Order: sequence, then C-alpha cells, then structure tokens
Amino acid sequence: MKGRFLVLLISLSIASSVSPSQVRATTLTVTNRVAIEACAKWNPRFWLGNLDDPVPPPDYRPDDKHRLGKWHLRNPGHNFNFYVIGIADKTFRRSGRFPDRVFSPGSGWNWAVCKYKWVRLPFISYNRGAFKTYIGWRERGNFGIELKL
Repeated sequence: MKGRFLVLLISLSIASSVSPSQVRATTLTVTNRVAIEACAKWNPRFWLGNLDDPVPPPDYRPDDKHRLGKWHLRNPGHNFNFYVIGIADKTFRRSGRFPDRVFSPGSGWNWAVCKYKWVRLPFISYNRGAFKTYIGWRERGNFGIELKL
C-alpha cells in the first residue's frame, strides 16, 4: 500500500511540473548487433564479465602489474546489466521525450520506455545543475541507476 502511494505521489509531482507541450514523445528504433546465446545468460560467470570491453585499453594504468584484475573489478556487473536484465542484444523501440539520451538537453525531467515484443521497460531521469539522477533502462537497453550530487 505504501509503495502504491509513493508511486502516485511521484507521478503527481512529475505531472504537475511538466507542461503539456513538454510531454510529446518521439520513438526511435535501436538496432543492436550483439548476439548472445540464451544459455550464456543463465551462467553467473557471464554476469560478472564485460563482453564489450574484455581487455583494458593501453592507457588504463599502464605501469600497474594488476591492471587486468583491476579492469575486471571496475564494472563487474556489465554483462548482467546489459544482457541479462537488459535488452542491449536485441532490436527494440524506445519512446519518450528524448529517447536517444539519458538526460534532458537542458535541465529537468526525461522519460522513456523501451519496448521489446510485449515487454515494457521504463526509464526516468532528472538533472538540474550538478544534481543528476536516473533509474531504468537506458538508451542502449541496459539497466542503470545513478545519483550524483
């Protein structure tokens, strides 16, 4: 019951701060060319990897003998966020205020929905000055949460 009230309160505050002219949504199609077998997504070792950047670039801690281990610890949930709970390996439609961005180009709210078959994955962000926050499935289909003060 408390969760529903909180969602209602947040929805009302968003609705009251956005004028109707700002609510227009646009849609784009995101085409991802990564192919991952379904059985790989069930393997916890795959969850902890980084399929997109498995090897550190030359300028990442070049004199550190533990640079490869530190590179893997840098973002251990990459594959999980992108390919297990995310849809970064699928072609999908994304609709919203600024569907190709995480944040609004100025300041304020941005929202979007990733649509893959019958699945709908929400996204909302807000930025004003140095304050930035978002939660949901981003423009590539990966899940993320951020709060920067």
